[in-house]
Amino acid sequence: MDEILKYFPKLSEQQIKQFSALMELYSDWNAKINVISRKDIENLYEHHVLHSLAIAKAIHFRSGTKILDFGTGGGFPGIPLAIMFPDSQFKLIDGTGKKILVATEVASSIGLKNVVAEHLRGEDETGKFDFVVSRAVMPLPDLMKIVKKNISKKSQNAMGNGIICLKGGNVEGEIHNFRRIAEVMKISNWFQEEWFKEKNVIYVPC
Repeated sequence: MDEILKYFPKLSEQQIKQFSALMELYSDWNAKINVISRKDIENLYEHHVLHSLAIAKAIHFRSGTKILDFGTGGGFPGIPLAIMFPDSQFKLIDGTGKKILVATEVASSIGLKNVVAEHLRGEDETGKFDFVVSRAVMPLPDLMKIVKKNISKKSQNAMGNGIICLKGGNVEGEIHNFRRIAEVMKISNWFQEEWFKEKNVIYVPC
């Protein structure tokens, strides 16, 4: 939890409780259903929760914003973002039912009222959202083809509606088709830990 409070010191008591509960919940669930590498569970807060919250450094979702977490796995980045933005609405989808079970149970256990998780492929999602977020699910051009249909035309945030994804390494190839409009933000500008050195938040307006 120290990593979270270091960069987000103004959390409410409720948010601190919810973030604090994640280690025990994910450790328990991970023993049954492997949603995080067993070797990596001890790095839950840095590698998964804080990584997800890099999006909260890139944008402050306004009340009523609708966000689709595409390929959420066990709930990343959707669950940390839902804790951070309790007045925004999050839909978490994944093509693997077991992973959605974990995300659903974790969200329920910490009392998140702004999360719906569904076992669904992105191609079959028909809803409209202000933003689609994802964490290295697939190459950006492929992601764009699937979710562009889900981006609402009417914007209500400081950033126009679009896709926000977490990507590591050299992203030049992925953003080639969108280089005139894409914005690449280095997570190391926000978080000092070595692990974030080559991690990015990519925003593509739609």
